[in-house]
Amino acid sequence: MADPQDSIEIENVVASSSIGQELDLQSLAMDLEGADYDPENFPGLVYRTTDPKSAALIFRSGKIVCTGAKSIENVHESLKIVFEELRDLQIEVKEGPEIVVQNIVSSADLGRNLNLNAIAIGLGLENIEYEPEQFPGLVYRLDEPNVVALLFGSGKLVVTGGKEVDDARQAIDVIVERLEDLGLLE
Repeated sequence: MADPQDSIEIENVVASSSIGQELDLQSLAMDLEGADYDPENFPGLVYRTTDPKSAALIFRSGKIVCTGAKSIENVHESLKIVFEELRDLQIEVKEGPEIVVQNIVSSADLGRNLNLNAIAIGLGLENIEYEPEQFPGLVYRLDEPNVVALLFGSGKLVVTGGKEVDDARQAIDVIVERLEDLGLLE
């Protein structure tokens, strides 16, 4: 049987940074080619990079949130592009602003179908939310690592809330071990 660890894919990395000064987003939207700014719908300016693919959400406070990247390296590359674009517009951006990973969303496949009803009972209700009428997945909150896993009957799962790439690996190890202990992963 295939190792679930081999199926892990990073789907999205969200990170934040700041240039430490307020921005005039209306003016920036006019000067920054390809920027989307519609304050009626969203308070930030959206600037997309194509290589690597991501979106930078730029706020008036100077805070920037990068989302949609597939790796931590891509976050750093995308934000470097954004910082350079801002510098090209004569906006001061200090060298190497701190970039903080807020969330890593990963997916994986356990390689077999899961009985979510039995899992909900076996893992205990204190860490589980399972309402199949509302959502087809089982929500499992882990303490170590501190992440949330969504398990689906197909055996696929999503791990969210991680701050490091290794959090998904650790979460899958914990889930596999607990399900095997309960005899629910045959």
